[in-house]
Amino acid sequence: MIQTQPNCTDRVETGLIHFDTARANILSSVTAIGGAHRLPIEQARGRTLACAVTAPIDVPAHTNSAVDGYALRSEDLPGSGTTGRFTIVGRAFAGKPFEGELAAGQCVRIMTGAPMPAGCDTVIMQEQVERSGESILIDAAHRPGQNVRQAGEDLRRGETALPAGRLLTPPDIGLCASLGIAELPVRRKLRVAIASTGDEIFDVGAVPGNGGIYDSNRYSLLATLHRPDIEVVDLGILQDRPELLLDAFNGIADHADVIISSGGVSVGDADHIKTALQTSGQIEFWKVAIKPGRPMAFGSIGGAAFFGLPGNPVAVLVTFYLLVLPALEKMLGITDRPVAPMLKARALEPIRKRPGRTEVQRGILLRDDDGAWTVKTTGKQGSGILRSMSLADAFIILPHDSGNIDAGDWVTVQPFAGLW
Repeated sequence: MIQTQPNCTDRVETGLIHFDTARANILSSVTAIGGAHRLPIEQARGRTLACAVTAPIDVPAHTNSAVDGYALRSEDLPGSGTTGRFTIVGRAFAGKPFEGELAAGQCVRIMTGAPMPAGCDTVIMQEQVERSGESILIDAAHRPGQNVRQAGEDLRRGETALPAGRLLTPPDIGLCASLGIAELPVRRKLRVAIASTGDEIFDVGAVPGNGGIYDSNRYSLLATLHRPDIEVVDLGILQDRPELLLDAFNGIADHADVIISSGGVSVGDADHIKTALQTSGQIEFWKVAIKPGRPMAFGSIGGAAFFGLPGNPVAVLVTFYLLVLPALEKMLGITDRPVAPMLKARALEPIRKRPGRTEVQRGILLRDDDGAWTVKTTGKQGSGILRSMSLADAFIILPHDSGNIDAGDWVTVQPFAGLW
């Protein structure tokens, strides 16, 4: 009888690590990088806040009007079933307040954001008054304190405005500007080295030789890593020679925090990444129960975390987003970031699935007539069909123990909008 090796077609393949276990092991193995510096706020979007931002002032800095209207004293409001007439004695604008103090029966024409005049605590919207010359008439449908924003209503002086570990968003930048903060302390950039491996791989612009293919993986990774908090070192295309791989990885390990390669982690005669990792570093695992993406290595070389991604283009992106990116963001010290949502959607078609591995299919999200989310696949789901990723707008994530999916079943989807 022919003795075969374990492979991805086996009903139960030995040596595979559960997807959830792989992710947990990766996250437990990496730690946040050190080092921080200050940046002008206009350059800080997409960086990790190194320490908390404390409000140096109240926001708003002064009690002000929330609408265009008329400021008056609440004790002068008319009682039930009556009306009140007020004389306009001045005007207040944002940046140009009314300096006087009101007497009974007086009001001030006030604009949105203008400081409240002394003694005033209520604003009547301009649409809710009847004006005649320099006086207004109002009814009894008003309450004390309406349409007024109190000083410190948004933030009190000394209050934490943004926590450490915050992935800074455009509103965060605006918030800091509203506090008069010109610079922010941010963690340094994460240094990530990337490489493609394989003698059959050719760069764009070259003419592939016999059996050669263009290198899409490195460009996919360059695009995923094109973000303000990452510095990329492009090692290019490395030939399938153990000594060359070792030289390249050892040469960058002292500078890079992370090394990511694609290709060369299967069991073929020319797949030398695993050998290089075992020779010069440490390997944690190299097969994950996920489709696509089963042949994925994780370990370390020198001081750098090492991810050996599969060679198939779709598998590279799936393993990057589901296994590598969470680790990178932990290393960046991100503990507070906008949520990448996971949704439930009804499958519009049957989906074949074998129990015993997590499967990640490429899907297109739609809304039905009732507004509920539905999803269909992009068609053929081969791990080399990169167009399936380009057509998709979400991952369909089918858990380890599930089997075939029927049309109408609920499935978990992760929209790409939360990933990039």
